[in-house]
Amino acid sequence: MGRRVVLGTVLTGIGVLPSIAQSPLRLLALGDSLTAGFGLPQDEGFVPQLQAALQAAGRPVKVLNAGVSGDTTAGGLARLDWALADHPQAAIVALGGNDGLRALPPAASKANLAAILDRLAAANIPVLLAGMLAPPNLGAAYGREFAAIYAELAAARPAVVFYPFFLEGVAGDPALNQPDGIHPNQRGVAEMVRRILPAVAQLLDRVPPPA
Repeated sequence: MGRRVVLGTVLTGIGVLPSIAQSPLRLLALGDSLTAGFGLPQDEGFVPQLQAALQAAGRPVKVLNAGVSGDTTAGGLARLDWALADHPQAAIVALGGNDGLRALPPAASKANLAAILDRLAAANIPVLLAGMLAPPNLGAAYGREFAAIYAELAAARPAVVFYPFFLEGVAGDPALNQPDGIHPNQRGVAEMVRRILPAVAQLLDRVPPPA
């Protein structure tokens, strides 16, 4: 037996070589300012808080922050290939809030999200789709049409984990939001993470084991 083989055997025995197998799972968070952590300290945004919560639950996960403040569904679609360069193994898609704020046509938002979901499916990346609601000042008809796009997209794709409202339990609560009334504060993000964590765990359970 050569010296190289012996060294490899020894290193394996003391746990050095298996480091690849212990690498954290890569979870892409594709979104806008709610994902990016707008207005918050670096370690208090959605991505770091979610990563900490997953690790505390015994899941070694690296959450990749692909949130861009002000981004729409069209912007998310345009930069998807760039985000996939980090080779994520699962993805959270949380886009559409800015589409609603700008009163963009729901049909266009739906088409953009469908293209994102289909691109991820083609790459064999399990997805969690986080829904969004339109501002109430745009009227009930627009609000219904906008909210429906997420449910319809999820219904047409049974493999997608669907979380109906990204800001569930946080939207409209002054104690959980920054002064602008739109972006969650640290406590608000913690509540978002607490509520979405079971759905994220369901998503991660769908990641195929390494070959």
